[in-house]
Amino acid sequence: MTDLQALHDTTHTMVMGVLNITEDSSSDGGLWLDPGKARDHGDDMLHAGADIIDIGAESSRPGFTPISAAEEISRLETILPRLVKACPVPISVDTYKAETADYAMRTGAHIMNDIWGLQYAPEPGQMAAVAAKYGVPVVVMHNQDGTEYGDIIEDMKRFFIRSAIIADQAGM
Repeated sequence: MTDLQALHDTTHTMVMGVLNITEDSSSDGGLWLDPGKARDHGDDMLHAGADIIDIGAESSRPGFTPISAAEEISRLETILPRLVKACPVPISVDTYKAETADYAMRTGAHIMNDIWGLQYAPEPGQMAAVAAKYGVPVVVMHNQDGTEYGDIIEDMKRFFIRSAIIADQAGM
């Protein structure tokens, strides 16, 4: 079993290795779609010193085409169960969909990585509810439709305050 206490180690910067199993990732363009190659890449990241492995099954690059939760889960099913069994470090799953997050946590992932910071509009409060249900840490990222800001720092502060309120209301 992976020890999540390691996430509280403040003596060194932790490195998150990214394992994209998407055809259109801006960083690796589908190199890890094959489950064997994905597993090998995960091993390479561990040997290079990754403290966390983050697996993403939907691209979030600019101009990406959204996929359904069912398709995202189908992609994860090819590697996540094997990764959970073999990986000695925490596994993070990059998703903003509650159904996908629930699958990932049920399968044994340790961390939710949400590019919408618990605020994905079509699913209000659902990601926070999943995190609370499983008692897992969440990487809360900032995102928004468009690039218009009044005061970028103040706008981001308001965003993260709202994320904290959503998390608190869900019992996280």
